Amino acid sequence: MDVMEAKKLSWYKIAASENDLIFNTNSLLEIEIADRQVCLSKWSNKLFATNSKCPHAGGNLAKGYLDALGNIVCPLHHYKFSLETGRNTSGEGYFLKRYPIEINNEGIFICLEEN
Repeated sequence: MDVMEAKKLSWYKIAASENDLIFNTNSLLEIEIADRQVCLSKWSNKLFATNSKCPHAGGNLAKGYLDALGNIVCPLHHYKFSLETGRNTSGEGYFLKRYPIEINNEGIFICLEEN
């Protein structure tokens, strides 16, 4: 792709309201959008969307947990990632892909880059 070529982004409606999202007891939920698996997290009354696989070894993040600082913790090797930034907070240098979420009168939407 040419450096100057803009990435094509699309917004996808995932729910009419937050009540339609059924989170696990760990406040995590895996959903499929546009042939991609996305992990939704609810922490401190905010919604976050990230890649569903840990960038280290591909662990399913929806099977992990959220710690008291708002980090998603991978169930395989306990690598931690900030929901706010996607940065690895346990020191290994990995970065978790995050996706913008918008909540408005029409519902809850996630923005993904088109393949």
